[in-house]
Amino acid sequence: MKKIAQRIVAPKAQLDSDLNGINNRIFFRLFQLGNVLQRQATKELGVSTVQWATLGALSRQRVTEGMSLGELSDYLRVSRQNLDGVLKRLERDGHIARLTNDNDRRARFIKLTPGGRKFWAVLQPKIYEFYRQAMVQFRFDDSVSFVHYLNNLQAGLQDIDLS
Repeated sequence: MKKIAQRIVAPKAQLDSDLNGINNRIFFRLFQLGNVLQRQATKELGVSTVQWATLGALSRQRVTEGMSLGELSDYLRVSRQNLDGVLKRLERDGHIARLTNDNDRRARFIKLTPGGRKFWAVLQPKIYEFYRQAMVQFRFDDSVSFVHYLNNLQAGLQDIDLS
């Protein structure tokens, strides 16, 4: 009880220090989480997380005709340069095709091939089992709250300006 009372009247500097420690732990855990996700996705699904996200983005109903490189890059929030290597591998494996836009020959669209759609369909049950096992400790409400907090964190990250 005494510790709680001390916390309540703790000086602002102490509260800031405690918050910095918690924030450091959160961001370090996010770093670790990304690495574990990458390793497990490659091991269990045979695709990298960026390949997985790219195939998922291109499999959506609203983009059956494909997406421009810029749209895909913006949607995935990765640089065009980082995406280019992933697209080359997916193209080499026959999962995507880069198509020229009829209206603008310089513009390229990335589209899932029939083989890519088939590959994605085969991957789906494994992905859902991957999700199930990873989230086994979360109740439905926990998952909904977690998405909310991740969305808030993403918004906060986008607003950072240290200048």
